[in-house]
Amino acid sequence: MKTLVLGGTRFVGKSLVSRLAANGHNLTLFTRGNRAVPDNVEHLKGDRKSTNDLKILKNRRFDVIIDISGRELEDTQEIIANTGFPTHRFVYVSSAGVYADSNILPHDEHSLIDPNSRHFGKVKTEKWLANEGIPFTVFRPTYIYGAGNYNPIEKWFFDRIINNRPVPIPGNGSWITQLGHVSDLAEAMSISIERKAANNKIYNCSGSKGSTFLGVVEAAAYACGKNIDQINICFFNPASLDPKARKNFPLRIGHFLTDITRIERDLDWKPKYTLLEGFKDSYDNDYLLNQSDSIDFSSDQILLDSSYN
Repeated sequence: MKTLVLGGTRFVGKSLVSRLAANGHNLTLFTRGNRAVPDNVEHLKGDRKSTNDLKILKNRRFDVIIDISGRELEDTQEIIANTGFPTHRFVYVSSAGVYADSNILPHDEHSLIDPNSRHFGKVKTEKWLANEGIPFTVFRPTYIYGAGNYNPIEKWFFDRIINNRPVPIPGNGSWITQLGHVSDLAEAMSISIERKAANNKIYNCSGSKGSTFLGVVEAAAYACGKNIDQINICFFNPASLDPKARKNFPLRIGHFLTDITRIERDLDWKPKYTLLEGFKDSYDNDYLLNQSDSIDFSSDQILLDSSYN
């Protein structure tokens, strides 16, 4: 199919584009041109925030449009205004971060939305796609990790473990979170394009199991060739910190778990990576190849100052 990918040269996009190319899609990437584009892929250079740059899409028609980088409704509306509706599907990467905190878990695709979520623009986009009658498939991943991750998730833990630094963990480490490997997400997105069952559906997409924060430390320690007993874990009190200070810890503080039953059923898909396997893959095939000598640990002190230890 003639497929337009908004993004496509970093992390999720890079992993997805390699799959789509292997499946024979006729690919066009619209990016700012800061990174190399694969061979045999058309590259349109531009910034999606620029009305002038978007003119390059004028009168272009696509079977599939995949929006990885859109954050606000206006981002997607501008793309449709220039290209028209895709004839087959609009695939949109939203976020499980839209769900409101709840005592009833896991979140399914009908769980309450947090109107104050920083991802609320994605919810508005989801609703607009449905109201406009644009055939869509929406993905709501939890924390995405893996080779090429530009968000400090697994790297945050690796940095502290290999440098023998304290690893600050909120509470007693028993809050449950959920991470999903980038390759699993890319595979699910690729499959969805071929499945009628995925039309006009929203999917949670993540790993098959949740993990406590201590479990995340254990997976990171394993990837670094250590045992969790060798790690200096310091438990801190998040209630004593202001919201901005809590963000010095890289994961949402609280239970964060989604139900992926729908996507497993509709796409006949299951995550291939366990957390242990995924962290090991990320450590071996990314972190070790891109280590930095200058790591800023200064923000840790704010967490350590509120330590129970």
